[in-house]
Amino acid sequence: MSILVLSEHDNQSLKDATLAAVSAATALAGFAGGEVHVLVAGKGCAGVADEAAKIEGVSKVLLADDAAYEAALAENVAPLVAGLMANYDALVSPATSRGKNISPRVAALIDVAQISDILSVEAADTFTRPIYAGNAIATVKTSDAKKVITVRGTAFQKAAATGGSASVEAVSGAGDAGLSTFKGAELTVSARPELTSAKIIVSGGRALGSGEKFTEVIEPLADKLGAGVGASRAAVDAGYVPNDYQVGQTGKIVAPELYVAVGISGAIQHLAGMKDSKIIVAINKDEEAPIFQVADFGLVGDLFQVVPELTSKL
Repeated sequence: MSILVLSEHDNQSLKDATLAAVSAATALAGFAGGEVHVLVAGKGCAGVADEAAKIEGVSKVLLADDAAYEAALAENVAPLVAGLMANYDALVSPATSRGKNISPRVAALIDVAQISDILSVEAADTFTRPIYAGNAIATVKTSDAKKVITVRGTAFQKAAATGGSASVEAVSGAGDAGLSTFKGAELTVSARPELTSAKIIVSGGRALGSGEKFTEVIEPLADKLGAGVGASRAAVDAGYVPNDYQVGQTGKIVAPELYVAVGISGAIQHLAGMKDSKIIVAINKDEEAPIFQVADFGLVGDLFQVVPELTSKL
């Protein structure tokens, strides 16, 4: 079984989500044999291809270097991938915004049903995935000859970024489909770790009351811990912090070594995004808050007193 992994990158470096996707592809190849190849589609991304070639378990890297793929527009990348699928039995993509945008289009183009957000590979045609906001795990089996799969990155160990020696081969596609145009991007620049790769995350909820209080209470603790900063959907909707801070089913799925939830009650959609964290610490004045049901350590108290005191002790 030959498997193609759609890489996640910014034309400069590879994202960690790719390593988790490679692990899933390697597990799939282990059931049916075959090789794992990685597609790097972008502009001026030869360095990314060289980086991908070093991933353990990857035997070939396909490099599609074209201005049409610079912004990873799904309308351009999906036809490229669909064309390459003639030589592959499965496409594995990270379940990121990019993967969720491109993979369904590929599945439609090759007329198969996508298998989304898998948690494990049980056999060459059998996988598990979360349903009902992660409250149940479904085992799904496909009869499609070709498989299109997205991978929940937090469910798989990241493949080793070094140790491989894959070859790099140039490929080409149809280029610009003329269906969409990239105008620009406004990206948040932060010295803190990116949420999806942070080992420690401190998240705040609506109980903080305002953006000013969020900054005053959460950020000093995050700075002391060297942590990424997250937030509940309620805090984001209230305008305390930008959308890219949101953790949850409709935000970012994270599984850090330590997750500190401050003033977060624990709505189902939030729990779905962080309950796989290794250690969960909850700080809330409501002892009946659902967050305490998944927390390893819970502290009932006024966050405006407790968190500054905790920060001062670090």
